[in-house]
This record gives sequence, C-alpha cells and structure tokens, in this order.
Amino acid sequence: MTRVLVVTSSILGDHGQSLGLARHFQRLAEQRGEIELTIRDVVADDLPHLNIAELSSWQVAEEERTSEQRELAAVSDALIAEVRAHDVVVLAVPMYNFGIPSQLKAWFDRILHAGKTFRYTENGPLGLVEGKRAILLAARGGKYAGTAMDTQTPHITQLLGMIGITELDTVYAEGLNMGDEIKEAALNEAHNQIEALVAAL
Repeated sequence: MTRVLVVTSSILGDHGQSLGLARHFQRLAEQRGEIELTIRDVVADDLPHLNIAELSSWQVAEEERTSEQRELAAVSDALIAEVRAHDVVVLAVPMYNFGIPSQLKAWFDRILHAGKTFRYTENGPLGLVEGKRAILLAARGGKYAGTAMDTQTPHITQLLGMIGITELDTVYAEGLNMGDEIKEAALNEAHNQIEALVAAL
C-alpha cells in the first residue's frame, strides 16, 4: 500500500484548475485500490502566517511549555507527522504573481522545522525526511516552465530539498488563460501525465 498526501492550495474553490488536477489524480488513485490517500486543503485549514509566538514555542523544551506554547507547537508537529506518515507528497499549486499561494507558504513554514525535518551541519543543511518523493501539479494562466519567469518551480524544489525530498516529478498545465484550444490541449496533456504517474505508484 502506497500512502499519498495530496496538498491543495487554490483560493478559487471548485473553479481552481490546480484543484481540478488534484481531483483527477485522486480519482485515478482511488481506482487503483492500492493507494491510501489523505487530502489536505491548506486554504480550508486557514493556517495563519507564522509569527514569533509560534516560532518561539518550538524553542522551548516540551516539558517546560505553557499550555499556549503546547497548542502552538502542536500545529507544526502534526503537519510534520502527516508528511512523515506518507510515501508521496502531491502538491497541487496555482501560480499567483509568479509565486506559491501564501497559504501553501504557511504550510511550508511549519514543515521546514530545524531539528525535526532538517539540521545544520558544517557542510550546510541536511534534510531529515528520508525515503519520500513528491509530485508537483502546477496550473498556470500563462506559459512559464523552463523560463526565467518560472520562479515557482525552483522555490518548491528548494523547499522540498531542504527537508530531504529530492525526487520531484512535475506536471504543468500552462496557458490556461490563453484561449480554449490551448487550455484543452494543456489539460489533456497534464491528465495523461498524471495517469502515467499514478500507474507507476
């Protein structure tokens, strides 16, 4: 049994193209019968931006935390435990102003936790989350992949690599706001790539 965590981050609800890619992945995975899925919608979760109170709670020994600090620290701990419990992390990501949604950044801010998912060494950071792979399902109104304007993919690659997830497959659905013909072709190609990835799980 392969355990897959699907993280969605569209603010457009049912109209989000990245959510549509995630749901296509989900339907195919459920048909397989050998895949256990967990869906986390970081928009519905409404994680706040990381602040000093929450960050500081991580630095206090567990037995010395106040009740408020325990509650704050538990957020990161739960999200990290969820990632560790799965074999594959699927990120369904729209592009907003060349970056990732702030809600997804808030999720990453709690996943990248020094001492738990990475540690600093003389040779630089060392990821502590081992044996995982990731799949990026990227939906974009324009065409950016492979150009200097795609700052999103390197950012996600670096964030995942920081915790030790270096195997990343990417599926791009681009040009979705460039006319119906381009949109249909892009979604069909993305669906085909998703089908191949699910079949290989």
